[in-house]
Amino acid sequence: MTMLQGRLADRDSWSAVGECAIEQTMAVVGTKSAMLIMREAYYGTTRFDDFARRVGITKAATSARLAELVDLGLLERRPYREPGQRSRDEYVLTESGIEFMPVVWSLFQWGQRHLPGRHRQLRLTHLGCRADVEVQLRCAQGHLVPPDELGMRVAGRQA
Repeated sequence: MTMLQGRLADRDSWSAVGECAIEQTMAVVGTKSAMLIMREAYYGTTRFDDFARRVGITKAATSARLAELVDLGLLERRPYREPGQRSRDEYVLTESGIEFMPVVWSLFQWGQRHLPGRHRQLRLTHLGCRADVEVQLRCAQGHLVPPDELGMRVAGRQA
């Protein structure tokens, strides 16, 4: 359980509605198609038609999700042109998009541990040593932070 500290501890004196980073993030990337587009972008997909096919969504939905992810700064458009074709855009992860990927990998890790099915055959792997990879929370000092040691406070204030 996360311990709310300082003035956050009095849950009746404030509301996170409209203010919570989780709420705001989910508002822009909280759809299945947005998360799967991010997955595909990380795997190297860049072309519109490939996103639509690999995510399994309509072209209209692909267009809407890509536009939202570009507006959010997770993807950027880069023009390209095949010989004899009109100019088109490809979509690539930005630095912000790469920083978002631990969210996607956390969902992958949770699903591997808690959902039944064949997906357990897949593994996140460190290419350097081939060991399995897992997403963890660490403090700025480098300590592993288990859920019962996680706190939340207003920035700049100590509890």
